[in-house]
Amino acid sequence: MTHAAAIDRHSHAYQLHRQIRVAEAVPLYREALALDPGYRDAWSNLGLALLSLRQPEAALDCQRAALRIDGENADAHNNLGMIHYAQGHIAEAEACFRAALRLDAAHANATLNLGAMRQLADRPAEAEALFRHALRLGAEPSRGHGNLALSLLEQARPAEAERCCRLGLTVNADNVQARANLALALLMQGRLAEGWREYEARWAVAALAGSDAAVAGTGMAAIDALPQPRWTGQKLNGETVLLWPEQGFGDVLQFCRYVPMVAASGGRVVLVVPKALRRVMQTLAGVAELIDEEDGVLPHFDYHCPLLSLPLAFGTTLETIPAPVPYLQGDDAPWADILRAMPGLKVGLVWAGKSRTAQPHAVAIDKRRSMRLADMAPLLTVDGCSFVSLQRGPPMTQMRDLPAAAGLRDVADRLADWADTAGLIAGLDLVIAVDTAVAHLAGALGKPVWLLNRFDTCWRWLLDRADTPWYPTMRLVRQAHRGDWAGVISRARQALAELAADSSTLADRSDRAG
Repeated sequence: MTHAAAIDRHSHAYQLHRQIRVAEAVPLYREALALDPGYRDAWSNLGLALLSLRQPEAALDCQRAALRIDGENADAHNNLGMIHYAQGHIAEAEACFRAALRLDAAHANATLNLGAMRQLADRPAEAEALFRHALRLGAEPSRGHGNLALSLLEQARPAEAERCCRLGLTVNADNVQARANLALALLMQGRLAEGWREYEARWAVAALAGSDAAVAGTGMAAIDALPQPRWTGQKLNGETVLLWPEQGFGDVLQFCRYVPMVAASGGRVVLVVPKALRRVMQTLAGVAELIDEEDGVLPHFDYHCPLLSLPLAFGTTLETIPAPVPYLQGDDAPWADILRAMPGLKVGLVWAGKSRTAQPHAVAIDKRRSMRLADMAPLLTVDGCSFVSLQRGPPMTQMRDLPAAAGLRDVADRLADWADTAGLIAGLDLVIAVDTAVAHLAGALGKPVWLLNRFDTCWRWLLDRADTPWYPTMRLVRQAHRGDWAGVISRARQALAELAADSSTLADRSDRAG
């Protein structure tokens, strides 16, 4: 009788759990376990429920309890892997998924999850094969097709990824992750109008992940917590529009170009930015009031809009991307001493991005977009050039391994914020950078910039182009295949040698004419 009552409590809890009424399910799972402490499935499902309530340690305890009761249960191993993954323990998660598959080779969810781990390990072709196999095994179609779409995007196959997303959405039109993936596939193909619409699904994805964006340290949650309505492009008559950042520095630098357009629509613009960007953003036209996270309290405003929703508000297509560079300014006067000491072509270098260690997929992307300074070192041998590091963060330490004769200047102690970086860039002839905020800053300043781009590319750089409509002065040097930094550097070195030779010839002619 006790076990029958436990089954009844568990069944009720499981139904609530499936309806995403997790907080209501938890006490019922606990009641089932009080009635029957050896109820394996109740332990396992309670663990998943606690994970969704952001109690990973308690969730781990529950899954381990389930495995003590039945160590040969594939579901429990798979669930334990999911909890490890949520904590960023990727190796442990993969081991759990493999354990589940040793016990049940046809376990669709473990197959799907193992595919996600191989994707994080930079093995997208292996991930693709596992995702396809999981679908054949009966994995939930919208989730399976969504994962498959991401693996295809990482192989620069956006048209196939689009088809996968649409297949998933025919099964479950409410799958917001599939819709967000569809947005990336469309944007990468240059189908911006539809892509921006689908890109709004990112808010629902963030809500499901429990990671609501916030307005730059003001303590206000982003899109759902602001009582004022969204601005969606309508004509304004002096109303105040709060524009705020939701993602990284590079996104702010790229999409702040829309601020003058909002002002031209008749609005008074309050722009929220990270503190490190405040000084350089003071050079941006159209800003009536600039605030950062240390200001604490938002001023009055009538509408709001996140910066990455402005392309949708203005109906941006490839043909209408606003690119009136420069739209930011840098003051090179404080850098006169450094610039005078740089003969020939003055070149700034960036070899690595900022890794967001709490986000496994972001970490994986950063590993692909970044290189080692040693990979970039052949550029330093080009005659007629002087080089300065624009690199920030832990990758700066790689400069210690360069020989003293390499000639790469380290000015990190003078780069307090982005205005300092902008000032230095303003005095350079060229910036060569991997896909980082520095490349966006150079483009916004209207400076020549060569972006050294990974094979799978961010959606904003499109496919099969050596230029970009976002920045008229930017050149893209793409990997011919995954991980091909040697090929990228070889081509960049040849182009730099030609540019330096041309610059030297022009300088000689100028000297003779003088």
